[in-house]
Amino acid sequence: MDCTDLLTLCSSLREGLESLFPEKLWVCAEVASIQHRANGHCYLDLVQSEDGIQKAKAKAIIWASKYGMLSAFYRDATGSDITAGQQILVRAQVNFSELYGLSLIIDDINPEYTLGDAELQRRKTVERLEEENLLGAQSRLDLCVLPYRLAVISARDAAGFGDFKRHLLENEYGFAFEVQLFEASMQGANAPGEIAAALELAASPSGNPYDAVLILRGGGSALDLACFDDYDLCKAIALCPIPVLTAIGHDKDCHVADIVAWKFVKTPTALADEFISLYEEADAYISRLEERLRMAFASKISAQDLRLGPLPLRIKQAYAGKVALGESKLDNLESRIALADPNALLRRGYTLVTDGRGVVLKRVGDMRRNDRISVRMSDGTALAVVESIDVKK
Repeated sequence: MDCTDLLTLCSSLREGLESLFPEKLWVCAEVASIQHRANGHCYLDLVQSEDGIQKAKAKAIIWASKYGMLSAFYRDATGSDITAGQQILVRAQVNFSELYGLSLIIDDINPEYTLGDAELQRRKTVERLEEENLLGAQSRLDLCVLPYRLAVISARDAAGFGDFKRHLLENEYGFAFEVQLFEASMQGANAPGEIAAALELAASPSGNPYDAVLILRGGGSALDLACFDDYDLCKAIALCPIPVLTAIGHDKDCHVADIVAWKFVKTPTALADEFISLYEEADAYISRLEERLRMAFASKISAQDLRLGPLPLRIKQAYAGKVALGESKLDNLESRIALADPNALLRRGYTLVTDGRGVVLKRVGDMRRNDRISVRMSDGTALAVVESIDVKK
């Protein structure tokens, strides 16, 4: 029986492929994995999938002499490095080695293809949510008049979360809020699943549910923010039983997560202003009611004075007593309104002490040594660390 040795077979394959593909080709595929070697070479696994099933796979190489230039060009155009999960369009030379097998030697890349694929996926997500009548699901929810308990989904060390918390909790009016962080990755392949899981946890039934769920991120490149166009994440936002507000930090087009959310703003700081403004409006409304009440009483007193003018002095004096009683009740009502204003307490010399989460501390026993606390006075807020505690027996 005739046989062919392996080297001869592989050499024939190489010669056949070289003659079949003498020119470089533009190839579109998904990056399954990417490795950067110490010598500067970049090795990729490229795949093509249909309905979640891989139909083709090939190894690809970008030599060090090309990789620095190509990666910088791609980053400038897309705002992101080449990463796993991206669809890319590359120019490659088909190469077959008797020792290492088939590979594609990449020497050029078209970043517009990657951006175009992301936009296509975004449109498909919007169309699918629209078909399922989910785009307006959040808009049918009602946000309470004065939202106090806020669930925030963000990375703990994210600058956007820090800006939001500082701006909200250190507001000049002294309005108090309770903020609870639910940590999640805010970019990359794992981000949609982690954010959706945090949403489910924040919305789980409890004795004291949250008034709103906030998704915060401080901006990023188009590809970094592509996770906010993920269908499963956007569906989770749409179906959340609590109003979801987003502040992703983009400068241009909104993402699908913004479209399905109850409301979206550009930055985390702007979202903090949204909640502060709700309390400002309520405070102004109370002040207007107080003024209207005062004017109504004054008008009624003036009218009664005019009616009492012709009456005998004794009757007029008797009625004046009722007027005085009404004025006393009015003064009492004004005092109660004033006492209800936390800013009035601060102006009288009282302080408002909160822990690191913004929760008001009412007893010394609620504190521990080395706790970080905020001491709010009429002219500002001081941050302190508890050195010792003396609890009265």
